[in-house]
Amino acid sequence: MNNIEILSPVGSFENLIAAVQSGANAVYFGAKNFNARDFANNFDDKTLKKAIEYAKTRGVKTYLTLNTLIKNSELIEALDLVNTAYSYGIDAIIIQDIGLAILIKKFFPDLDLHASTQMAVHNLEGVKFLEDLGFKRVVLARELSIDEISYITSNTNIEIECFVHGAICISYSGQCLLSSLIGQRSGNRGKCAQACRLQYSLLKDNIELKKGYLLSPKDLCTIEYVEKLKKANIHSLKIEGRMKSKEYVALTTKLYSKAANGENITDEDIFNLKQTFNRGGFTTNNLLKKQNIIYDIKPKNLGTYLGKIIDFDKETGLISLKLEQDLSMGDGIETLNMECSTIVTEMICNKQHIRQAKKGQIIQLGRLKNVKPSLEVYKTSSKVLNKSIDEYINNQNRRKPLSINIRILENKQISININNEFDYLTNEIPQISINKPLTKETIITQFSKTIDTPYEFVE
Repeated sequence: MNNIEILSPVGSFENLIAAVQSGANAVYFGAKNFNARDFANNFDDKTLKKAIEYAKTRGVKTYLTLNTLIKNSELIEALDLVNTAYSYGIDAIIIQDIGLAILIKKFFPDLDLHASTQMAVHNLEGVKFLEDLGFKRVVLARELSIDEISYITSNTNIEIECFVHGAICISYSGQCLLSSLIGQRSGNRGKCAQACRLQYSLLKDNIELKKGYLLSPKDLCTIEYVEKLKKANIHSLKIEGRMKSKEYVALTTKLYSKAANGENITDEDIFNLKQTFNRGGFTTNNLLKKQNIIYDIKPKNLGTYLGKIIDFDKETGLISLKLEQDLSMGDGIETLNMECSTIVTEMICNKQHIRQAKKGQIIQLGRLKNVKPSLEVYKTSSKVLNKSIDEYINNQNRRKPLSINIRILENKQISININNEFDYLTNEIPQISINKPLTKETIITQFSKTIDTPYEFVE
């Protein structure tokens, strides 16, 4: 097993199942108020309890994102939310507002506090300050290098968490006011309008030098460097994506768990990560070395390259395409200029309608609009990949391992102890067998039948 936490994003209950079943050690999610992803589905009072119970019964920790700045008039409501989550068994609260953190430590002294990346903590002094305030963990700013992180972990006893995959901000998290200025929607209040994903022009002397998505960063990916992150003594690897699909949550969780366990990450793994979501490829940001993090052609999921349009029949709406990868009915495709986005519902090869096509084949796709020859086409979703991901999510194989001690003695109640915590005495009194004695193997077999529960006895 890996000795580093894989922390997965949860924006809905189906994403919670995806994260847990794919190997997450912990998950983070928001309630209906006071979290930095106000537009995610999040959890109301009823589903919050259900979510915590689902995760905890499978040995997965739960962290509540209460990571916006809080107005004085909202403090009682925020503390009520903390009290609710605390009563349901939440493991930690992720905080940006220091005033709220101090109140939580006063009223809930045994509840763990994690300092949100929204605090933009980027040096040892900041970490030490939060450690003195009673925080158990700091989520470092995403702009740090691995050497800077190593220096911090070497000089503090507090847990350190770092983002390792997903969307990154053009500014320090928590310090960006662009959404507030342009649209009166504050990222520090959970309502970021993602103004960095809009189109801009670069001007000099009122002459346009460049136009595009000039402030839109690529997504972070460090899957190939997990061993280096482990050597930096990072406690938790955090995946971004509370507003992304369950397939994204499942695949990123599964592959980072795989890497954390020392297993080899293949070219197919990287390709699948790109297929689920990427913005013009990936970046390691400043973690390893400074690099260009901007992809200015498209601000949303690029997908994977499918091929260039060879020909377009305006009458039929069919395009001809030489495939650079396999394609199936139900896959999502989009031109690079984003003027045509559709699901594949018609595919023709050698005048025959087909459901699947192989790399290298020349096929016709229809009925498409706003296209022309030489345009690049990308596959933005894969029905085959999504089906395989859904299958292992739906298998519900994740169970919490338990040990059980069973004592069966003549003329005494059977005693059962689970995990040295729970004791149970049966009403039945065992008697000496006349014909077929009960064996140890039979007892183990019978007590191993936990297939319909979230538990399994391993000892």
